[in-house]
Parts: sequence; structure tokens; C-alpha cells
Amino acid sequence: MNKRQVLIAVVLLLVVVFSLSGCGAEKPSGINSDTDAAILTFNLNSPPETIDPGRVVGQPDMTVVNAVMEGLTRYNVFGELEPAMATHWDISEDQSTYTFYIREEAKWSNGDPVTAHDFEFAWKRVLDPEYASRYAYQLYYIVNAFEYNNPENTHVTDPDLVGVTALDEHTLKVVLNAPAPQFLGLTAFPTYFPVHRETVESNPNWAEDIETYINNGPFKIDKWQEQQRIELVKHEMYWDKDNVQLDRLVFTLVSEQGTSLAMYEAGSLDVLYNIPSQDLERLKGESRELKFAHDLSIAKYLFNTAIKPFDDPRVRKALAMAIERQDIVDYVTRAGERPAYAYVPYGVPDITETKDFRETGGEYFTENLEYARELLSQAGFPGGKGFPEATLLITDSEDNLRIAQAVQEMWRKNLGIDTIKIQPNEWGTYLQSIFAGQYQIAGAGWSADYIDAMTFLDVYVAGGGNNVTGWGSSEYDQLISMAKSSNNRAERVQAMHRAEEILMAEMPIIPLFYYTKPYMIKNHVNNVGVPSFGPQMEFKWAYIKK
Repeated sequence: MNKRQVLIAVVLLLVVVFSLSGCGAEKPSGINSDTDAAILTFNLNSPPETIDPGRVVGQPDMTVVNAVMEGLTRYNVFGELEPAMATHWDISEDQSTYTFYIREEAKWSNGDPVTAHDFEFAWKRVLDPEYASRYAYQLYYIVNAFEYNNPENTHVTDPDLVGVTALDEHTLKVVLNAPAPQFLGLTAFPTYFPVHRETVESNPNWAEDIETYINNGPFKIDKWQEQQRIELVKHEMYWDKDNVQLDRLVFTLVSEQGTSLAMYEAGSLDVLYNIPSQDLERLKGESRELKFAHDLSIAKYLFNTAIKPFDDPRVRKALAMAIERQDIVDYVTRAGERPAYAYVPYGVPDITETKDFRETGGEYFTENLEYARELLSQAGFPGGKGFPEATLLITDSEDNLRIAQAVQEMWRKNLGIDTIKIQPNEWGTYLQSIFAGQYQIAGAGWSADYIDAMTFLDVYVAGGGNNVTGWGSSEYDQLISMAKSSNNRAERVQAMHRAEEILMAEMPIIPLFYYTKPYMIKNHVNNVGVPSFGPQMEFKWAYIKK
């Protein structure tokens, strides 16, 4: 979850998705002087929750899995979708049937060939209700995928009825319920990655031990020091190994933003993501290595709507309208973020590719302190009196704490609520809490999985794997279903706009601001992709200037 996490190769995508690093004359600290090996070090911030591609949710997980695994397609450093495990594909005239041709030279790290059967097995494994993938809904575009994943409602229990079939070792046929313009991009997303069937069937815990982890991507795992670092090496059996120029890719696992910045400035890191906001102004003046990329994602707060008083939409809207977002982006985050008065970020297409979904949809609410106080009074808490004690759960980054403290003060000042406490947790504990529903309010972010408004909206379908709010609306669900099954682009986009309107009226989440992606990269590092979605960075084509 964002997995922090986030895919269609159109002109808009080329504008917003990737930035490239520059070159310089600085002596390359990424070259080992003894072995002449090219080594790149990047701080992952948090240990991955899992590296099983069918289970990944957060951006640390996706960054590692994207480096060691590969799907049918892959996004390059220019944001273009290109063939990966598939050499090419055919799309039927009605846009509902895809036939992918798996490259014969593709190998797993144990030397076995990657086959169409591995893809069919992996996708149906994700959909198996006993596997309980949080991202199973990403495959619902496929015929009978939803039905197989929800057998208690649909009575479909036979995986052979799902519309994905290996016709032979190298041919994969996929049948969709309706044309889905984002489907091809989704095949580059971890949930759609293959797994080595024999390994998975013989050892359900295969992804928990690097000795049993079989992968098919540009790198493979060499060392894993718990809570310290993960070291990858070039995968010599990878089909495109000649274009992989790093010998070693090192992920450090330092959660403190200040410490990771100090490591970068001391030369221990080559690429830095998640820069402390209080250092940005200094770095803007001092460092040409500081860059900003587009980030197709949103910062938000989640409500557990099953718990009082957050089951009352008046309370939720009052809290949302009392937050002064411009002050947060101007004085707390300071990276050029935009205040969010709706959910879907800027940067995804609307009915036509030249129009923007957010610009067309506009804003759904404003900071209205008078109305917020009135709503809170209607809910039984005039001037904040009697508001029960509650906890705002966040991850333990310094920036998240500063944002939470600012919001906490705004709720006190603007609504008279002084009973909301802040609880920072490390990433793994935080995830366990929100997915178990053991929270009242929680800080969160959501990054796109592909370039379409649906990647934000289908999260909040009732009972969805990533809908941890407990909120649901039958009308909302019907609109999402309509948008996913419609052959008419205008009808589809209009349904998504209407769904967002319902979401903002009910406010199970509070939009805060739309992220940017400040990062730092050494001058000797080249061709690191900086995507606006999915993994934090793309390292396949990275190289060190020697």
C-alpha cells in the first residue's frame, strides 16, 4: 500500500511517469575499486512485508519484486510499455481477447524455462479464495475471475472456468469480460507476475527464504540481512541480461529519513527517495542532485467506519473540512504538493486522452470551518465537547509525524477536539493493524497501479481486499462494475466520476494532498527510472559511469 504503488503507454503517460537521472564528472562511488564491479545502493526505507508477487501491496515490496521478477510486459525508463516475458501479443478485433507469446529464451533462476503454464497457475493462485490476495480484484477484468474469487456468492469453484489458458508452453490466451484499455499495462504489475509452479506447489513458504526463492527478473537475491540490507546480483539467466549493467543492487533498510539523508550525503547511498521535508529548502539551494518527479498518488487519512463516532459521515466530513491543506503543503511537506479536495489525482485521462480526469471532475469540498463545526454539533459534539478519545495511526516516518501533528492541532484549534492522539508504528506493525481493522483513523497513501482513474476508485468497493475502512455502498459498487464492463468510453468515465462523487459525499477517507516525488541521485548514476506509480525506482537499465 503504497504499496506506496503505480500503468497505459500514451502521450500523457510519457509526460508524467518517468524522470531520468543525469550524468556528471564526479568520481563514481558506485564502482568497487578492487573488482571494478558496478554497485548501486538505494535506501528502501522499510523491510518488505513480503516478496511473493501475489501478495505484495506496499512500495518497498513492489520495488524488490520488480527488480527480481518480471511479467508479460515492463515499463522502461521512458515510461513506454514494452515486451518482457512476452515477445509480442495479438488483440482481437473486439478488444476482449489477448494472446501472448512467451519468449522461448526466458528462464527461471534455477534454469527451468518460463512458460505460459506458469502464468496461468500464478493468476489462478491469486484468485483462489483460500490464498486471500489483497489484490485479487486487479484480475477481475478476466472472464469468471470475480466469480471464482467469490464462490460463496457465485458458486463458481472450478478454476478452469477462469478466462486464462495456456494453449501450449509459449502461448497464453486471456479472455476479458469487456474491453479494458488499462489491461495491457496491468500485465507489468506484480499481481500479474508468474511464479515457478513446481516450487510453489512443493513449498507454500517458498518466498520466505532466499534459498528457495525462484525468480525470473533482471536481478536475483544474494544476501538478506534482517532489518539491515538486501543485496541483489545480476541474474545471469535473465533473457535480457546484456542490458543489465549493474553487478550488484543493494537495498538498505533505514527507516529514519534523517539518517538516510546523512548516508546519502556521506556517499553511502547512490539514490535517495523519501527526503525529509525540513531539509528540502536547504537542498534546493545546495544540491544539483535534488530532483522532482511526478507522483501519481495521494496522501489521505482513513476512517474505520465500523467504530463510533466515525460511523457518522457528519463527523468524517467535519474532520475533513477542518484541515487547512495549503498550510500543510506550504509549511510542512514543502515539495510542491497540491492540496486535495477530491480523490483521484491530476494526471490520468478523462473521456479523451487530451482531457484530465481531475480537471473535468473538479473539487468536491472546501475547507469550511463554519460548516464543519455545524456538522460536528449535529453529530452531538458541539465545540468538540464529549468527543471520545481516539487514535490516529501512522507509520513512523518523521514527515508523517509532522503532518499528523499539524492536523491534530487544526482539529483542536478549528473544532475544539483535543482527544485525538497520534500513534506511530513501524511499517509491518502498521499494515497488520489496518488490515485487521484495529485502528480508528489511519494515515495512508495510495499510488496508481496503472494510468487510469479506476486504480484509485475500485479500492473502495465493499469488501475489496484493500478497502480497510469498512465502508460500502451498493450504488458505488454498481457504478464501478458498470465502468469495468462498459464498451463505451464516455459511459465508463462518467460512471467513475459519479462513483467519486459518492465517495466524497460519504467521506470514508480524507484526501489531504497530491504527492510529488523529490529524490536525489549521484551524478555518476544513469538510467534509473523514477515512475509515478508502482515501484519506487526502476533499476533494470541503471548503470554507473566509470
